[in-house]
Amino acid sequence: MTDAPILIAGGGIGGAAAALTLARKGYAVRLLEQSREFGEIGAGIQLGPNVFKMFEQLGLTTAIEETAVRPDALVMRDALDGEVVTRVPLNDDAFRAVFPYPYAVTYRPDLHNALLDACKAEAHVELATAAKVEDFEFAGDGVTVTLEDGGKLEGAALIGADGLWSNVRAKLIGDGAPRVSGHIAYRAVLPAADMPPHLRWNEVVLWAGPRTHLVQYPLRRGEIFNLVAVFHSDRYEEGWDVFGDSEELFERFAGEHPHVLELLGKIESWRMWVLCDREPIKDWSQGPVTLLGDAAHPMLQYLAQGACMAIEDAVCLAHQLAAHDGNYTPAFQAYQSHRYLRTGRLQLTARFYGDVYHAEGVTRELRNMTLSPRTPEQAYQGMAWLYNGVDEAGGQIL
Repeated sequence: MTDAPILIAGGGIGGAAAALTLARKGYAVRLLEQSREFGEIGAGIQLGPNVFKMFEQLGLTTAIEETAVRPDALVMRDALDGEVVTRVPLNDDAFRAVFPYPYAVTYRPDLHNALLDACKAEAHVELATAAKVEDFEFAGDGVTVTLEDGGKLEGAALIGADGLWSNVRAKLIGDGAPRVSGHIAYRAVLPAADMPPHLRWNEVVLWAGPRTHLVQYPLRRGEIFNLVAVFHSDRYEEGWDVFGDSEELFERFAGEHPHVLELLGKIESWRMWVLCDREPIKDWSQGPVTLLGDAAHPMLQYLAQGACMAIEDAVCLAHQLAAHDGNYTPAFQAYQSHRYLRTGRLQLTARFYGDVYHAEGVTRELRNMTLSPRTPEQAYQGMAWLYNGVDEAGGQIL
């Protein structure tokens, strides 16, 4: 190892997970956050059994469980007639017989804070704010990073965990802007006391409508509820934190089940973001520079696995670096070779799920007919490739 730290661009969930797992392997890390303080946008996030396997590696399971909720089921309801299309029980004996780790939902800032608190306890991690990576150069002996304010930093290696609009990816891959899906997501958090009593289910419920869907589930020990409304739109604004147009929202959901409209009517202020992804790629590393999470393989939210994949990336990357005795180039090549097919499959499958959720007309009827007879055992079998997860080297568990 050299005395220079590994530089990580992006202090979100993926960057913090990478900093933590690298520090645990004995590497000095400098985590660079572009904002003036570390923080995550307040929204819900789903945690599949595959990421709990990674939490165990990171020693974070107890911290995550303190604020997370273990839902009783994943449920799809038809947003027009309100009928249950399919219900997949979670966290019961039958589920545990197939998946040894739980399924949970949590508040995004709670997960981020658990990672940051663990990083702060590591002597090998330095946290830096107001440090947006604009450019970099690398040679055989390391990387020089240029920040937005003109400052320069020296590092042994660079990990681009700077998200969908990654500056590191722009220089490393140069494949232009992300692919805009045409789907808009409005998100809000509702106090449990304001949630209609007849809809306070301990379930992840997806109301699937024509070119729309609404997701609801409890957060923070059931104290609040997460609501996400998605619909097709030509509107486009870059970024996650833009106030939504309630008029457009209700126009898109007009005519849907009264429960759907009741939930939408409970929210006074919505935040909006545009759903984007990219085509899967095989190579996202050059020399001592690599990508992680959304910078490497951004995906639509329909499988709820973006953050989970970033954490898997982090564990795999640190393992490969240790296995290659700190030799960055072969370690980063091994890391991406273990990750690209799994993450690529998720990118493409998430697109397909979006079509399933938003089916209309005959396609909607066929979806309901196909999914309604499905047994929990059949559902678990279909989920196994994803939820069985990977080992710390990144190898698929089948």
